[in-house]
Amino acid sequence: MAKESKGSVFMGMIWMAVISLLLFWLPALGPLIAGIIGGKVAGGVGEGFLAALLPGMLLSGFLFFAGTFMTGVPLVGVIFAISLMALIMINIIPLLIGALIGGLLA
Repeated sequence: MAKESKGSVFMGMIWMAVISLLLFWLPALGPLIAGIIGGKVAGGVGEGFLAALLPGMLLSGFLFFAGTFMTGVPLVGVIFAISLMALIMINIIPLLIGALIGGLLA
């Protein structure tokens, strides 16, 4: 028999994004809770990590290119984009820890 999938990476990303937005007022605890729930919905540790990393990487890449194109000076856009990417990556740390815990619970 084929192995049955326990979860969905896409639904894990959706849950992580929604809960992170709802719990924005809890600086480290909000993304941790979102990671736990999203990792459990994703169905495993690897899927939870993917669900936590993929939106951050896509958003960072989009902001990099948008910041470069929207400013008249490409160097300024690159500096803005790198600083925004650093802030996004700092926020992903508790999300990844939560995804690990949620993936182990799944």
